Amino acid sequence: MNISLYIAKRYLISKSTNNAINIITLIAALGIIVATAVLFVVLSGFSGLKEFSLSFYKIADPDIKITANYGKTFFYSDTLSSTLKQQKGIQSFSKVLEERAFFKYRNKEHIAYVKGVDAHYLQVVHLDSTLISGKWLTPDFPLGVVLGNGVANKLSLGVDYLSPLTIYVPKPGITYSTNPSNLINSIDTRSIGVFSVIDEVDDKYVFANLPIVQELLHYSKHQISAISIALNPDIDAAEFAKDLQHDLGKMYKVQTRAQQNAVFYKMLNTENLVLYFIFTLVLIIALFNIIGALIMMILDKKSNLKTLFNLGVQMEALKKIFVFQGFLLILFGLVTGLIVGVILIIIQDSYHPFMINELLPYPVLFRTQNLVIVIVTMVVLGYFAAKIASSRITRKLLE
Repeated sequence: MNISLYIAKRYLISKSTNNAINIITLIAALGIIVATAVLFVVLSGFSGLKEFSLSFYKIADPDIKITANYGKTFFYSDTLSSTLKQQKGIQSFSKVLEERAFFKYRNKEHIAYVKGVDAHYLQVVHLDSTLISGKWLTPDFPLGVVLGNGVANKLSLGVDYLSPLTIYVPKPGITYSTNPSNLINSIDTRSIGVFSVIDEVDDKYVFANLPIVQELLHYSKHQISAISIALNPDIDAAEFAKDLQHDLGKMYKVQTRAQQNAVFYKMLNTENLVLYFIFTLVLIIALFNIIGALIMMILDKKSNLKTLFNLGVQMEALKKIFVFQGFLLILFGLVTGLIVGVILIIIQDSYHPFMINELLPYPVLFRTQNLVIVIVTMVVLGYFAAKIASSRITRKLLE
């Protein structure tokens, strides 16, 4: 049996004759337990908050989006149709045409984007689940539009089948005319629904039937600005996008949901990293208590160490005693802290004691990744803490 490990376990479970050292060791262990639990709970809480935030983008944005690499629009050709139908991972896809437009309702005006979608759009994204009034687009009412809540508020418009919502867009290729009406295309529509998902989408879009938008822009029925794709649940979006990009060539740009919202995803990842570093600093502070406790133990066991050294135990073996002792103490704090952290996450997930508001509990998400991060962080930092403390054992100390 390893003599260093044996002695370390004996030192750990036996009380010191100096009661102050026992108290310091207990405080150090409690510090590790609390710091470990806090780090795990914070990472799990942020994972839940991140998943909660991304759930809105999953509603509003498709898994994959195809746009033109050059220009604003492209033609939905037989070749493109054939390529998409050959992809086994596609659950459904929808043709989209989007353009910036000027909206007028009674005496209110606003600039937003009109987004024409076909009948398959709700098979790709589920915006109909976010309707707060009215209904979604229907072929039975081709001139109906569905507004984002932000646009509706700016126009003071709800569901209104009587008063027209007029949409204006510039005519392509015409830059000057003595008659202003020659510069724009317009169409009268009716508001049949209002949706609310996230401010970025609510303030930006008015959805309409694709043929109406194509007519407004004087485009052909095959001219679109994007194809939105929903993938099968078992398909990796990043790998699929890479393969589809290769099949389609440089004329098209294929983006995953993360690439469509690159700034938002980058912000979330940065916040997660900052939180991790902040609470790792708290953990490091707690580890200073371990270092202090080990140094106090070394001084308390000085006579025992001197005896062992005189009996022929090597200096490295003596140092390993306190490396093992520190590591065992940290392991105890790590396991206990993780148990406490997991219990807290389960309680929050099941019973919701902490609420954002009366209806919304603070989201948490148990992830094995967070468990691994906490374990690796504790083991690495704990090892260095034990090594620092054991370095106090020198020949001069034992003389």
